Amino acid sequence: MDKIYQVLERVRKEEPLIHHITNWVTIYDCANIVKVFAGSPVMAHAPEEAADMASIADALVINIGTLNNITVEAMKSAMAAANKKGIPVILDAVGVGATKYRNEKIKELLEYKIAVLKGNASEIASTAGISVTTKGVDSGNVSGDMVSIARELARDKECVVVVTGKEDICTDGESVYIVKNGTPMLSQIVGAGCMAGSVIATFCAVEKDYLFAAIAGLVCFEIAAENADKTSEGPGTFKNKLFDKISTLSDISINKMKKLEKIR
Repeated sequence: MDKIYQVLERVRKEEPLIHHITNWVTIYDCANIVKVFAGSPVMAHAPEEAADMASIADALVINIGTLNNITVEAMKSAMAAANKKGIPVILDAVGVGATKYRNEKIKELLEYKIAVLKGNASEIASTAGISVTTKGVDSGNVSGDMVSIARELARDKECVVVVTGKEDICTDGESVYIVKNGTPMLSQIVGAGCMAGSVIATFCAVEKDYLFAAIAGLVCFEIAAENADKTSEGPGTFKNKLFDKISTLSDISINKMKKLEKIR
């Protein structure tokens, strides 16, 4: 995992186009986070153009935070186009477990080929078919070993599974890594999880080892968050400084600050 900075450099050089059909609450933040990493964000939600946009993109983000039937139609159209082109699809399972509608739609979306399935502990556990207690889009209580749950889900869906939280679990069903970077301040702003999904997509656009890409994206995002927290006065200044610190990430800071553990 010493090549994380090299992937970041490729993002900066290639400036990948990241198509989002995403959460209306955090759409501005997702666009900004891709931009400060040097990617090119586009938010095309209309069913009439979703497939066309996906066909020219380098990665596709599907975030189900603000679902409706029209949006789901666009998601399926874009995912089909992305699968046909062979670009990675990152599915952010926002709020799964909270309502019957979300639970039904995540199953439909998982019929397409996914590169990375991302969510907090309760979202991933619910996607795996485990009964959980949720708090809207925030993580609720999960009984069971999240590493084992994520690993089995990755095997079942043949994708990388990322469980975000105080420590992030990343697995392809065989290898399991724990990303230990980050700061509690991330939980104090709306959109941190959605931004993380966009970052993962940006890195997957240039790195075909999607497990490594997800890890590299999270490490860079969370190191920048740690640096931003050092001089922030609260959630508002933290968010602005987060964007600044991403744009100045270096190989020295990444190698010095990364906290990554392989457990299996």
